[in-house]
Amino acid sequence: MRKFEKPATSIQNQVALLRRRGLVVNDVVCIERCLELVSYYRLRPYWRPFEIPAHHDGDHAFRKGAMFEDVLTLYRFDQQLRRLVLDGIEPVEVALRARWAHHMAITHGPHGYLEASLYSDKDKNRERHEKAKDTLAKDFERSKDTFAEHYRKTYTSPRLPPAWMAAEVMSLGQLSKWISDLKQREDRQAIAKSFGLDERFFTSFCHHLTHVRNICAHHGRLWNRQFTITIKCPKRPAELAQAIRGAKERRLHNTLAVLNYLLGIVAPEMPWRGCVVQLISGCPLVDPVRMGFPENWRTRPPWVHSA
Repeated sequence: MRKFEKPATSIQNQVALLRRRGLVVNDVVCIERCLELVSYYRLRPYWRPFEIPAHHDGDHAFRKGAMFEDVLTLYRFDQQLRRLVLDGIEPVEVALRARWAHHMAITHGPHGYLEASLYSDKDKNRERHEKAKDTLAKDFERSKDTFAEHYRKTYTSPRLPPAWMAAEVMSLGQLSKWISDLKQREDRQAIAKSFGLDERFFTSFCHHLTHVRNICAHHGRLWNRQFTITIKCPKRPAELAQAIRGAKERRLHNTLAVLNYLLGIVAPEMPWRGCVVQLISGCPLVDPVRMGFPENWRTRPPWVHSA
């Protein structure tokens, strides 16, 4: 451990540093503008594939012929990938909200989801449930949606809204917790079954999907990312189990495969799968294996059907 003492570096000096390390810069104006609007630090992961060990410890060099245009190509690929993943998440997320709200309201009543008895009796889980209600209350009070304002002006009790309104104001992360914290497996299974999934796999994917969505929404790097929150391997449905068998569990491939499966249920008209194949195949600089894809991914489900 030591004190941080690195000085800030001007844009011009950043360009000079990259050139000294061997990066080919054909358009100085372009790279300066990119460093100004994107930042050196954000672009760093996209030039790492072009780096080689340098003679000086702690330094980095670029392999011969590495160009800034290639770095920019990977950065733009990642932008397109995030947008594509967000497009896939949207209908899945909407369906998750709808199915949770419907099951809880029909099975336990419009406000039944608030009952502590539906969740674990352990002290830490009771505390977690109270925090979840507090978070929902704050989100509902801040909401400017017409339905939220109408409820607050019209009803004095309960303070919190019915499940179908709650589903519209809570975050995906909060929704994931409301589902996974349900004490009875039958409740979790009823929601998961509408997507053809087992509740253990379903709840793990909801948690993972929240993480991926947050990365995309905050413009984080998705390409070649290694996830800390992973998905449990499903035993069924067989088509999904086959799609992710042998793929790297901490990489993006499995996320894409599960999204593709769910979109087949909630939005079968979307040409999303073909867009994934087209995006990855259209960028020769991208190595699908480093994204967790199997070597023979183009001949395996679900991607083979898009060819």
